[in-house]
Amino acid sequence: MKAVVYTGDSKIMVEDRPKPVLLEPTDAIVKVLHTTICGTDLHILQGHVPTCTPGRVLGHEGVGVVESLGAAVTNFTVGQTVLISCITSCGTCHFCRKKMPSQCTSGGWILGNKIDGTQAEYVRIPHAPFSLHDLPRSINPKVAVTLSDTIPTAYECGILNGQIQSGSTVAIIGTGPIGLIILQMARNLFWPGMTVVVGRGQPRLERAKSMGADHTLSVVSGEESVISSALALTKNRGFDVVIEAVGTKESFQIAQGLVGAGGTIASLGVFGESCDLHLEKLWNRNICLRTRLVDAVSTPDLLQIVESGGINPDFLVSHDFPFDQIQDAYSAFELSSKHGALKVVVTMPEPYSNDVS
Repeated sequence: MKAVVYTGDSKIMVEDRPKPVLLEPTDAIVKVLHTTICGTDLHILQGHVPTCTPGRVLGHEGVGVVESLGAAVTNFTVGQTVLISCITSCGTCHFCRKKMPSQCTSGGWILGNKIDGTQAEYVRIPHAPFSLHDLPRSINPKVAVTLSDTIPTAYECGILNGQIQSGSTVAIIGTGPIGLIILQMARNLFWPGMTVVVGRGQPRLERAKSMGADHTLSVVSGEESVISSALALTKNRGFDVVIEAVGTKESFQIAQGLVGAGGTIASLGVFGESCDLHLEKLWNRNICLRTRLVDAVSTPDLLQIVESGGINPDFLVSHDFPFDQIQDAYSAFELSSKHGALKVVVTMPEPYSNDVS
């Protein structure tokens, strides 16, 4: 089979690899229909994820068709179209029982990190009973790849960690796919009193405005200027919820500047370097700082929300590349401002239909 392999020098190559085989009774082999590229894949290329070593097949998101099943997998059938979770869950360890499978002792984020991932024609899914989801026929498989990681990350690490309530003032730092779907979720499902989106690219800020953001602010004007302008919108009280969805020193600094007394910072960016935490300014402000790696425990609920029309992630898929153009897909995603890219879907050759046999 063809697979995208991390070479260890900030590059990828498409290589021929053996088709994976069942190793455990709880395994499934899935023929990949569609996959995508995550910001975390770029962090791997930048050397920020030491657990991912050269030679690894990348990718932790995808939709596919079950090719074969281990003897212990009884909740799926061969030929079934499934959503692949970015988080592998054994379902029984201490952390999985606490609904925290991101820390699973034999799973967690291992696809495309510690074991070969989904940017390939076939992928082995360990702990398949808890790590795959039936994909409803009503959801477009190309759009469904956003439910592997992007949407549950936005919901769990942003919305839920931020504890958004009706009437809350909410600042979202970041206008990538996660920041924009957080905006849609917040407005559609939680009715905040005010939403402010902070970002860099003007086209994405304009998109946020068209999606209903009450105010948009450009970081290009400078960190202090953004903080001052945003605080003025709250009469200098600060925000009830600040969702930091970038993962840089600058974005974390802005988040601390925007949070109001009694407010919450939900930080979900992937940080490749240390950042200052200004407790000398925050110690007496009754704030809460939460971090989280997505657990994907909300995926069944999110599938139902998408089915019912509560949220519509169609806008997230901006580009669709065939697998033989995977290098172009990486370029488009990495240079997202230049290409106007949000999520780039990679479609495998000769895909199955979405019918369940």
